[in-house]
Amino acid sequence: MFPLIHQGLALLAALVATGGGTVQQPAPPPPGNQAAQALEKTITKVIKVKYLLYLPKDYEKDADKKWPLILFLHGSGESGDDVEKVKTHGPPKLIAAGKEFPFIIVSPQSPGGGWDTEALTYLLDEIQQKYRVDEDRVYLTGLSMGGYGTWALAIEHPDRFAAIAPIAGGGTPRRARRLKNIPTWVFHGAKDMTVPIKEDQDMVDALKAAGGDVKFTIYPDAGHDSWTQTYENPELFTWFLEHKRAHPDEPKKP
Repeated sequence: MFPLIHQGLALLAALVATGGGTVQQPAPPPPGNQAAQALEKTITKVIKVKYLLYLPKDYEKDADKKWPLILFLHGSGESGDDVEKVKTHGPPKLIAAGKEFPFIIVSPQSPGGGWDTEALTYLLDEIQQKYRVDEDRVYLTGLSMGGYGTWALAIEHPDRFAAIAPIAGGGTPRRARRLKNIPTWVFHGAKDMTVPIKEDQDMVDALKAAGGDVKFTIYPDAGHDSWTQTYENPELFTWFLEHKRAHPDEPKKP
C-alpha cells in the first residue's frame, strides 16, 4: 500500500512540475546543437473602450429594420478618459447641437497614444451584436489622429467597410492596395502645417495606382482643420449611403 502512495505522490509532483498535466517540454539542446522546442501560453487581455452611441430617432419604430452605421474616430486633442470631449468635433458635435442622422453613430475615445485597431474591432463586433446594424452599410471616418486610424483600421479589415472618409491623416502607401475595393473620399487642407498634405496624397496616389475608387478633396485655404466644413457638408453623408459593401461574388450596388 505504501509504495502505491509514494507512486501517487511522485506522479502528483510530476504534474505540478509540468503545469498540471501539460506535456513536458523537451530538454534544451546541448551547447552547439539545436533541437525542437515549443511554447504554449494562455493570455487573457481586457479591452476597455469608452464611447458615445447615437441611435436614430426612428430606431424603435420598426423592430425589423437594420440601420447603416458610422464609426467616427476623433483627433489627439480629444483623447483621455472624459468621453464628453469626443463631442468637440465631427458627428458627435453636430448631434450635440441637435442634428439628426439616419445612422447609428459610434464615437469611441482613445485613452491616448493613437488608436488601438484591435480594440476598435472588438467594439464594432459588440455594436453589431447588440444593435440592428446593416453590416453591408458600415462606414468609417476620422480626423487627424482619427484620419490615421481610419486608414489603418480599413487596411486591417477591408472586408468590413462599405466606404471610408479619412480627414487630415495618412497611412502606409505600400498597403493601400488592400483598399482598392472600398470607395474612399479623402479630405485635407492645403495649408496644413500639422499633418502635411503629402501624408494623404501618398495614400491617394498609391490607391489610384492599385485601381482603387478614390477621390481627394483639397481645401486650398484650410489649415489642419479640414474637418469642420467636411462634416457640416451633408454631401458626405449622402455619399456614404450611396455605397454598400460588395461581396466577392457580386458587384457593389447602392
